[in-house]
Amino acid sequence: MSDETHRFATRLSHGGRAGTRIHGFVNPPVHRGSTVLHPSVEARRDAANHRFEQYMTYGTQGGPTHYALEDMIAEIEGGTRCTIFGTGLAAVAVPLLAFLKTGDHCLIPDSCYGPARNLAEGLMKGFGITTTFYDPKISGEEVATLFQPNTRVLYAESPGSHTFEIQDIPALAAVAHARGAKVLMDNTWGIHHYQPFRHGVDVSIQALTKYVGGHSDILLGSATVNDEADWKTLRGASSQLGQYASPDDVWLAIRGLRTMHVRLKHQEAAGLEVARWFESRREVLQVLHPGLPSHSQHELFARDFTGSCSLFGVVFDPRYSQAQIDTCINSLKLFGIGASWGGYESLALPTSGNITRTATTGEFGGKIARFHIGLEDTRDLIADLEHGFAHLN
Repeated sequence: MSDETHRFATRLSHGGRAGTRIHGFVNPPVHRGSTVLHPSVEARRDAANHRFEQYMTYGTQGGPTHYALEDMIAEIEGGTRCTIFGTGLAAVAVPLLAFLKTGDHCLIPDSCYGPARNLAEGLMKGFGITTTFYDPKISGEEVATLFQPNTRVLYAESPGSHTFEIQDIPALAAVAHARGAKVLMDNTWGIHHYQPFRHGVDVSIQALTKYVGGHSDILLGSATVNDEADWKTLRGASSQLGQYASPDDVWLAIRGLRTMHVRLKHQEAAGLEVARWFESRREVLQVLHPGLPSHSQHELFARDFTGSCSLFGVVFDPRYSQAQIDTCINSLKLFGIGASWGGYESLALPTSGNITRTATTGEFGGKIARFHIGLEDTRDLIADLEHGFAHLN
């Protein structure tokens, strides 16, 4: 087993395994099942006392494969307990529904993941939960003015998944906690590089579909906590809602974690290299990458993050129309056109016209496209982009 004194890459290689001094396969097996047998009626009755533990009672509560991934994600996030969901969106929805009830109020950043906004304006609204969308760049003093007597959750996503605003989480968390509210954060972009519980987060959410899976072939999510009371609230809601993740996908996520450190380092460097290339082009107005010194919140990023991932936005010069940008992206040979990110392949996705803003304008001076840089050679990616920009012009 890994040791907390070991460095990150070593922990990813050894976590969730029986150890090196055993007789057997390197990787743990996939455990599938629904019915769990108990040695006696008394043991079956006693199972109810262990519903918040990694204890096999029924298939929906998980088994050894799930427990291994739970432990590994909790360690990466710096928390104590983790629960796994079948999708990243479920990992957003269940914590919100766990910590909010009819009559409560929630604060959500205007830059949030689109389906999170849909949840707030759909199911949550139908349940009698009200939401205020706030400017993601808001200060602690400013967000304090948005709190209501019934505000129970401050939700965060830093950076925003389309426009990449960095939030001052410690300042926002201090205000929330002083008013008795919980801080829930989508930390998918910052996996490993942002330690949420050091900055005041109560529940850290991950779309394990991204870098953890790493190969664009699974759907999973997670929510991690650092407090036992929060764990019972979260795990209780997950159980009541019947949340379950396929053990086959969970096993693939564990396998993905073994190489995530190498992929993160490579894709961080590749992402910055391609982002700098975009910055050098006269066709580009600005690049929305917090890791670049040109980003308006780079100092805040440098204070709280130890690195970046390879997803960023590009704002094109306003002289280019959406049709021209679409033609440019359509001409690319190495960039797929699709949602999600964090896999081994590069992606390009126009975002202007597809994002909703109510607290801010969402305007950056030109049309925006989002780029994810995969594991291809950056020289080939840049050559492909040059080819695409020739079509743009």
